[in-house]
Amino acid sequence: MLERFCRIPCRPDANIRVAATQHLENAARDHWTAYMGMLSQELANEQSPSHIQKRREEAQQKWLAMGGGEKQQIKTLAIQALHSNDSKAGQVSAQFIAAIAAIELPQNQWPELMSTLVQNVSESSGPHLKQASLQAIGYICESVDRNILPGQSNAILTAVVQGARKEEPSRDVQLAALHALYDSLEFVSENFEREGERNYIMQVVCEATQNTDVQIQEAAFACLVRIMQLYYDKMRFYMEKALFGLTVLGMKSNEEKVALQAIEFWSTVCEEEIEVNLENQEAMELGERPDRECYNFAKVALPEVLPVLLQLLCTQSEDDDDEDWNRAMASATCLQHLAQTVEGVIVGPVLGFIESNIRAENWKQREAAVMAFGSILEGPEIKMLENLVQQALPVLISMMADPVVQVKDTTAWTLGRVSDMVISAISPEVHLPGMMASLISGLGDNPRIVANCCWAIMNLSEQLGGDAYESQTSVMSAYYENLIAALLHVTERPGNENNSRTSAYEALGTLVQHSAMDVLPMVANVAGIVLQRLEATVAMQNQILGMDDRTAHEELQSNLCGVLTSVVRRLSGEVGPQADRIMTVLLQLTSNAGNQSIIHEDVFLAIGALTQALEDAFAVYLDTFIPFLNKALANHEEYQLCSIAVGLIGDISRALSDKVAPYCDQFMNALLVNLQSPVLHRNVKPAILSCFGDIALAIGADFQKYLEVVMQVLQQASGMQASPDDGFDMIDYVNQLREGIVEAYVGIVQAFKGTGKADILLPYVQHVFGFLSVVHGDQEKTEGLTRSMIGLIGDLAETFPNGQLKTLLLQDWITDCLKQGRSKAGYQQSTKETARWAREMVNQARK
Repeated sequence: MLERFCRIPCRPDANIRVAATQHLENAARDHWTAYMGMLSQELANEQSPSHIQKRREEAQQKWLAMGGGEKQQIKTLAIQALHSNDSKAGQVSAQFIAAIAAIELPQNQWPELMSTLVQNVSESSGPHLKQASLQAIGYICESVDRNILPGQSNAILTAVVQGARKEEPSRDVQLAALHALYDSLEFVSENFEREGERNYIMQVVCEATQNTDVQIQEAAFACLVRIMQLYYDKMRFYMEKALFGLTVLGMKSNEEKVALQAIEFWSTVCEEEIEVNLENQEAMELGERPDRECYNFAKVALPEVLPVLLQLLCTQSEDDDDEDWNRAMASATCLQHLAQTVEGVIVGPVLGFIESNIRAENWKQREAAVMAFGSILEGPEIKMLENLVQQALPVLISMMADPVVQVKDTTAWTLGRVSDMVISAISPEVHLPGMMASLISGLGDNPRIVANCCWAIMNLSEQLGGDAYESQTSVMSAYYENLIAALLHVTERPGNENNSRTSAYEALGTLVQHSAMDVLPMVANVAGIVLQRLEATVAMQNQILGMDDRTAHEELQSNLCGVLTSVVRRLSGEVGPQADRIMTVLLQLTSNAGNQSIIHEDVFLAIGALTQALEDAFAVYLDTFIPFLNKALANHEEYQLCSIAVGLIGDISRALSDKVAPYCDQFMNALLVNLQSPVLHRNVKPAILSCFGDIALAIGADFQKYLEVVMQVLQQASGMQASPDDGFDMIDYVNQLREGIVEAYVGIVQAFKGTGKADILLPYVQHVFGFLSVVHGDQEKTEGLTRSMIGLIGDLAETFPNGQLKTLLLQDWITDCLKQGRSKAGYQQSTKETARWAREMVNQARK
């Protein structure tokens, strides 16, 4: 019966296909072992249709719980299916084997798998078996951690390189081998250390770039991209001997897919050299010797690579969509990377291209010239660019009226780049009026250019109005009325073509954030419009039926919530008269939204802003809001919403101060439950620890009833450490966790300081100082963590000024830590000021 249903989903009759799919789903749920076995038999059966789809998301525990004999039978059948003469069946078998391998290999199971696959690629095997086995090797390398197959790299490399050679008679085998080589390159790092093996790999790949088959060329260039990304330090010899010429030739290929990979190669070169230069700069600042050498491949190749990129900028098509990745777009991206890498050297040659094309009759040349100009604005020194930008701005502003949409779109993007990168070149008197007029006009143009006009407006607002928050006026104030009107007009258009409506709302929110005092009445007016629109979306909620319409409706509500959040933050306490209306619509939004809707996060962010604006006046809404908050705190699967909810507890605690005390028991219980949850994402936990400090600060010495439990939790959390081998994500997490711990300690210490109950902390200070000494010795700690730690030391010294902590404060690491905070190069002024204050507190407490 199951065999029959396995075949039915391939039939065209929709009703039969749906019914059969339902039977298969039932079988997967109720008879999983038989279901998996039958699917494997279908793969091994030469008479089965090749396009039978494998289910690849089987639960790991279900598989591991199966009997050994059953699993072995399934695996044997899957290996047999690799022999199929139907290449599609072989490929699906390879995917199935890789899915099982991803479960079993980390458990040290199926040890013979890789040797079996490697043997299948031997000279005596047929082409279909070779191809499928190579695909399996590639899929396994793609899905399994490199440390799981430490002893297999030689065999893997032998198999894939043998298949990738130009002598391989089968085109399909060679292509599969190149794909497998791409996926296995990370596994063969030890082989790349050996010159002979490295030379052979590079020879095979370089020869494959010259194959007459386009797919093989594309795969070979993709391998070169990956090799450069992984083994830049080993590439000097090969760049000089072959790669410069091969990749420049590849960029000129008539086959777009080949050219795209060759362009990507040079983008990767630039990315690697940017990273090496940054690492070397950091090492020099620390007085250390750089670990890596930058070979300046990009600078050496500039005379050859740059002219090709500039010509490729002119290969646009009138039918190109913004989302289509083509040679022109790839070249523009590469040009941006190149400018960041070689810096000022690039300016002269690019200017020559711009001058030759900016006035051309052919729109492609005009657009390419503008794109080239915008692409080199990051990298060269600002002083070198200021003059050029000032001369170019009148031309760019005039080109916002170009008859071709593509030219206007790129011009708007370039004006955004100027506003972001070279703001000092824009004269508020000479250039800004024309820029604003052209951008406002662009907002009423084709939706394609609206997003870039909005981005330029956002950059101008941030750069020129950034310090206006406490100012009576700013250079942007004169344009607010027309800007707001134009942006609101864009948001009234039906639909969100080219993301135009979303971009307009984002620009509106940015204008609100950076508004000066003289335009606050306009901001208040925006608040009224946004509230009215939100209320309208709530009223029509039940009329939305289709999934696409519902998604668009939620996106609109999300955009409006974002602007409302900005308005509330900007108006602060002045938003009070509209608070009831704001809170009502926000609670309606979250009540009507589905469990996994994006609206919940936006609503909670807006409520957080309202909490900060109203301060203790927010207390009137708390009883109504608590059920929604508790639901979000318990939603461990949607961890981002849960994290925002945790942050809201902190906001509420800071806003209400001691008035939050009646709610603290349920807050603390929810937070402690979340800390113990095996489901909740670990990134929420640092925020929970920090929230303990917020609650302590709010209720002061009344935090005593939670102290023992919280201190025990903090002590357990402080044992978490990361080594350099653990990777950036783990190091970053440990830093976040430690910041949360320190912030909790700061809140608790300040809560008891000056209350007469501070001595209750003394049993815990030994461990606190031990934790801080470990953090101080960690070379990976961030400046933010260092500043928080120094602040905590100062708080402890200030809380116990009568010698209670003298022995602890006399430790050498304390002096070293405070000195580092005051004098380390690159540290912010706030860190240095915190260190100076802490030193005064420590000196007094040591007496």
